[in-house]
Amino acid sequence: MFCETFDELDVLPLTFTPAEYRVKWATLPWESKEAYALRRAVFCVEQGLFVGDDRDEIDAHAKLLVALGCMAGVPEQVVGTVRIHETQPRRWLGSRLAVHAAFRTHGKLGSTLIRLAVSSAHALGCDTFLAHVQSQNVPLFRRLHWQIVAEETLFGRAHHLMEADLAHYPPCFTPESGFVASSRGRS
Repeated sequence: MFCETFDELDVLPLTFTPAEYRVKWATLPWESKEAYALRRAVFCVEQGLFVGDDRDEIDAHAKLLVALGCMAGVPEQVVGTVRIHETQPRRWLGSRLAVHAAFRTHGKLGSTLIRLAVSSAHALGCDTFLAHVQSQNVPLFRRLHWQIVAEETLFGRAHHLMEADLAHYPPCFTPESGFVASSRGRS
């Protein structure tokens, strides 16, 4: 039996997982808005690192990257984000890497966000790319060719200052288009 009106379609459960994800620089207002909302959910609500909001003065000049869940190739939702900024000439820092809890086992979202972050900074002349990495994420970064520079405590939690091996991150000159990650595997 066919639905008589589009309203009847609302009762059908949506049980799909995106087949692919587009990881790129945020270029549209809705992408930035959802990325900041995701960061609040992860860093304020889930982890309790910040009260109310995690945004700071860095956001005014940082490049915001997003992982978008796509349906039939059309971006539907921000499911991951990270920001990057130049701290001094040719020295870049990545921070606020967040993947929505429901998508942490779909594709290689975290890895692909990291790859675009470093590769796009590399294209902008980066000689050194650093990140303050929470201890539980150090194994992921090591697999992605990062070295520990120092151990530190930030926001009351153990972190490691890590540096990317730029030889493993060829420059990406089209970060607005970015990369595609499949939904297979772990992030």
